[in-house]
Amino acid sequence: MPNTPALDENIGYYLSGYADGEGSFCISFSPRPKIRTSLEVRPSFSVSQNYDRQEVLQTFKRYLGCGTIRRNPSDRTYKYEVRSIKDLQEKVIPHFLKYPLLSSKVKDFEKFTRVCNLVHQGAHLKKEELNKILEISFQMNGLGARRYTREQLLSLIK
Repeated sequence: MPNTPALDENIGYYLSGYADGEGSFCISFSPRPKIRTSLEVRPSFSVSQNYDRQEVLQTFKRYLGCGTIRRNPSDRTYKYEVRSIKDLQEKVIPHFLKYPLLSSKVKDFEKFTRVCNLVHQGAHLKKEELNKILEISFQMNGLGARRYTREQLLSLIK
């Protein structure tokens, strides 16, 4: 694998442009009967790339100072991903506020930011607020596939 690019003053613009095309802001949900609301909320930011071009994933990780890179065996790509709410709040969101997205993906980013703020405040632990998080999340990534329908997730909330 080639060396990762130097982190000069323009790298922030490059990474935002790259994420505008290849990145994803996602809110996933998992049933967890043992937690208070029975539903885990998992915001994440990710970028995928083929093995031979994964140096950009290394650059994201080095620049943001967080996240993981893992192989996705289903399509033989690699994925850089940040799931920590602290890192999303302190590193990822501020990056995209400083170096804004230029496509319609900015609308998903704005919703993602709202959900991360709600989770950071503990709103995901309250039934009424969790309903709000679900509503916002289902307005994101219009064509994205979801494992559970909104109705299925609503039925799980205690």
